[in-house]
Amino acid sequence: MKDTLDEDKLEHLLGHWIEHNESHSQSFNDWAEKLETAGFGNVAEQIRQASARMDESTEYLRQAKISVTK
Repeated sequence: MKDTLDEDKLEHLLGHWIEHNESHSQSFNDWAEKLETAGFGNVAEQIRQASARMDESTEYLRQAKISVTK
């Protein structure tokens, strides 16, 4: 059975990726706070940077989702 790709499926997939990224970004930030408290400031900052990059990626996915619906 061939998997077809249409606007609805693509919009759903992009929505899933956006939600997934947002969840990971929140988790990264939660862990960065715990790491900071535990004395791992340098590691916490790197995790925060990963979260920021995840947020940037999410914004590209949002733009892609908007493009699908135009």
